[in-house]
Amino acid sequence: MPETNFDKASDRPRSSSDTPAMNVAVIGIGRMGRHHARIYHELAQANLVAVVDQDTDRAEDVAEQYGCAFCADTTELLSRFPQVQAVTVAVPTAAHARAAKPLIENGVACLIEKPLAPTADQARQLADLAKQHHTTLAVGHTERFNPAITAVAAMDITPRFMEINRISPMTFRSLDVGVVMDMMIHDLDIVLKLANSPLKKVDATGVSVLSQHEDIANARLVFENGCVANLTASRLALKTERKLRLFSEAAYVSLDYQKRDGLVLRMDAQTETLARVRQQIAQGLDLSELDYSELVQVEQLTMDGDGPASDPLTMELASFIEAVRTKGAPPVDGYAGCAAIEAAERVVAAISAHQWVGLTDSRSMMESTNQSSDV
Repeated sequence: MPETNFDKASDRPRSSSDTPAMNVAVIGIGRMGRHHARIYHELAQANLVAVVDQDTDRAEDVAEQYGCAFCADTTELLSRFPQVQAVTVAVPTAAHARAAKPLIENGVACLIEKPLAPTADQARQLADLAKQHHTTLAVGHTERFNPAITAVAAMDITPRFMEINRISPMTFRSLDVGVVMDMMIHDLDIVLKLANSPLKKVDATGVSVLSQHEDIANARLVFENGCVANLTASRLALKTERKLRLFSEAAYVSLDYQKRDGLVLRMDAQTETLARVRQQIAQGLDLSELDYSELVQVEQLTMDGDGPASDPLTMELASFIEAVRTKGAPPVDGYAGCAAIEAAERVVAAISAHQWVGLTDSRSMMESTNQSSDV
């Protein structure tokens, strides 16, 4: 096996602070792992030293492409490359803990692809382990780094109601889990962040069409601060759509975060005008000739520009490296990853508990979702 060149990053453009590139590796060279390897190879602040996969032919192919070494497992990586500082774990979810634990225990920072673990209990164990060993643990909720989402978060508004739709055609990937853990979990993480309040109540329904788990799901989340979020996820649609609508007392936001396009209607910019209209309505005046669009300030949501620098995965990996370098908290840490799984488990449990009227037998519409609580 070829040895990696730990000095190869010296030929790249340095950052303004000229900080040394961080030695990184990727464990699991599937679809996502290949993207991580490519981006680490391109980042000036990263030095990709090895890729790891039990399929050594695949690992060797990727290693040759990016000029690094390859290993068969985590044990070999730690043995051959004790200099490694940060690792992406992109193996199947069931193997996350097995791959990450020895790294965390050896002080190697980990970015683990979402979901953090198959269950919330296992996710919390990983988060606690990282805290115990003072090791950075980040979770790959890449949608957090979508410029459209970061723009909404930067508005610093208190949402009262959110509606999110995430639908796409069937890809026949990740069918070992339902659409909640596969797709909706992205949006669960986002609404938990935006609502910024403990989750109080969950109602949900879902239908299994092709897989053994739910392929279409809708959930209504109520938070302790009164915020309500309505989420729909489907992997059986005929089109791809990623949309969010957010209502607050100060503004209404309509966002397409697939196209990175958004519209903001601000109420707080016309406070005096709106107060006068409310008074006129209370007086029973006829306002049918009034143009509502003139009562609010309409503007495009300002986002970062296009290009590699604004690619969500690139931003996520750069942020991860910076958190490791500064010993700061990553934007999505282990406990945030655990919270998303806890919410997903509550949605799946609500789907399983939902009763359908008019069935030909006594079982739930989704008998198979009883298995999902173990996913």
